[in-house]
Amino acid sequence: MQDYYLGKFYMGLQRAIENAGKVVLMVVIQSKGSSPGRTGFKMWVTETDMSGTIGGGIMEHKLVEYAKTLLQKDGWKPFLKKQFHSKEASKDQSGMICSGEQMIAFYLLMDSDLHWIEAVRNSSGQTISFTQNGISFGGVEGVPATYNNDEQSWELKEDLKSSNEVYVIGGGHVGRALCEILSFLDFEIHQLDHRASLNTMENNPFAAHKSVIDYNEIDQHIPEGPDVYVVIMSFGYRTDEIILRRLLGKKFRYIGMMGSKKKVKMMFDQFIAEGIDPALLQELHTPIGIDINSETAYEIAISVASELIKLKNKER
Repeated sequence: MQDYYLGKFYMGLQRAIENAGKVVLMVVIQSKGSSPGRTGFKMWVTETDMSGTIGGGIMEHKLVEYAKTLLQKDGWKPFLKKQFHSKEASKDQSGMICSGEQMIAFYLLMDSDLHWIEAVRNSSGQTISFTQNGISFGGVEGVPATYNNDEQSWELKEDLKSSNEVYVIGGGHVGRALCEILSFLDFEIHQLDHRASLNTMENNPFAAHKSVIDYNEIDQHIPEGPDVYVVIMSFGYRTDEIILRRLLGKKFRYIGMMGSKKKVKMMFDQFIAEGIDPALLQELHTPIGIDINSETAYEIAISVASELIKLKNKER
């Protein structure tokens, strides 16, 4: 099962084709500099609806209107449009002045494309390829976008499974809210809890994977890795302590724990008294999230998501 964000996009694309008959899909094949549309950004357009983005602003508005004119034509093949975000460009000005440039591929999709879209929606760990010959699905390894100087040949292969995996430990209201916020971002979402038949977890559609586990074995359910993010927000102090003991010293991109400063100090003092290396505790982000005086479940979720984004986008 692919991540929720991609699933929503392709589900919308499938429904758009079924309802409208044909759709123009725009894909950013390559971007340079400060281009607002990054490689892999996508947007589909019908005469009455649209979803996704290729960078926003006047450029997107202009190209959406252009895509609508393409819907009136039949039989055209995929092509590229270059957009320069500068008034100094001699041609292909986007109307934006943020500098940089991007290459956008245009595809006409119809009923005959529904088979690969359905396959994409149900995929796991495979790739989708965007080329001058069309769109294909399959394979197991993505490669960077490439195109030649005459702009007649290009290829963008994308892994359908996000490389960023977040493990939300706790199926309560805050955990569910965090899953929902992260579903709009580039994360493969796992949710873990030790309580069976937990309503807030059972009714959470935003996590790609949900598991009821024994917290004493939690280290067996979370792999180490440079793109693994761990968020501890279980039911209380006792379960947080069990989880943290099992995960301390593991190699993650991020590990954080929700809790008050008093709770964290009490737990850390206990660990240090037992001889646990204080350096291991310094790797923990706690109190979790960026300080925005969060109070509600969604405010806490936004603060945690912001911290994950800040670290994810930081150069290594």
